[in-house]
Amino acid sequence: MTAPVTGTGTGRVARRRQGGGRAGRAGLAVTLAALAVLLVLSATAGLAIGSVRVPPGQVWGIVTHALGAGWSTPDWSGARETIVLDVRAPRVLLGAVAGAGLAVVGTALQALIRNPLAEPYLLGVSSGASLGAVVVIVFGVTLLGPVSLSAAAFAGALGALLLVYATARTGGRITSTRLVLSGVAIAAVLTAVLDLLLLTTDRGNEARAVLAWTLGGLGGVTWDTLWLPGAALLLGTGTLMAQARNLNLLLAGEEAATTMGLDVARFRARMFVLLSLVTGTLVAACGPIGFVGLMLPHAVRLVVGGDHRRVLPTAALGGAVFLIWADITARVVAAPMEIPVGVLTALCGGPFFLWLMRRDARRATDRGGA
Repeated sequence: MTAPVTGTGTGRVARRRQGGGRAGRAGLAVTLAALAVLLVLSATAGLAIGSVRVPPGQVWGIVTHALGAGWSTPDWSGARETIVLDVRAPRVLLGAVAGAGLAVVGTALQALIRNPLAEPYLLGVSSGASLGAVVVIVFGVTLLGPVSLSAAAFAGALGALLLVYATARTGGRITSTRLVLSGVAIAAVLTAVLDLLLLTTDRGNEARAVLAWTLGGLGGVTWDTLWLPGAALLLGTGTLMAQARNLNLLLAGEEAATTMGLDVARFRARMFVLLSLVTGTLVAACGPIGFVGLMLPHAVRLVVGGDHRRVLPTAALGGAVFLIWADITARVVAAPMEIPVGVLTALCGGPFFLWLMRRDARRATDRGGA
């Protein structure tokens, strides 16, 4: 099985485009508008819900007052303003950025490798980024100043992705089974190296903090560190939107894409670097959070179809909403203890992954029987 579950050939994409027209564009606009409204409501909930509950009206009053609006009269305590602006707001924004980025990266990976199971976490990309970041933390490497952590995570993500791709590609072909097995094996090796570093370091407190970080979480982010993942998201999403047509061509197969004038090898290489940059930056900011890039692209394609000009922006908004609510759940489900958000996404994504595997196996059996 090499084609994505929702993959479409160029002919099918063309038919979808011809049949969509203005109605299709109107439907996409309505979907994006609905998701944008849901994102605003989700962000409001993220700012309001926690160990200290802040009424939504007061949340908006604090935010608009901080933005310089003159219509809100300060009737809240300084403690609540600090909680909303300095503690929860960066966390909610990082959740939106990370959710959008992981969903976009997963969407692109599934097209580039033509595999419905492709996702940064499953392919070992997140493990590579984590190892790169942990090396910087444990050994105190600061050659690149404040971006040293993100640079190391990028290098680790790119190295892991290239290694998985090279290992899985045999005879010019990649099968889903070989790709997943390669990703799992390489992720296991990288995780073992990471654990060894943590066990042998003499910085006990730092090791415990890094171990908690490897579970994925949005806590600890500040306004000073939020700009880098935001910039990576804008760069990645903008570039992928510009390359949406080429991503559509790849869904028809390498030979068909080459016939249409696409240099597949060079295009893949550029996209791998870009996706590793985005993944590494996000992992450096919030740790490895799995399965967002697996679930959201499949859910979005059920609504807007397979054209990446539609899938990418919809997946970005959907991923932002999903991770904000995952973080809210992580904060309140076992309060006052906070569950790492990566644990919750794994609890959702694991069954989804197994369902995809079973569905693809049934489809392969049906095709064989036919």
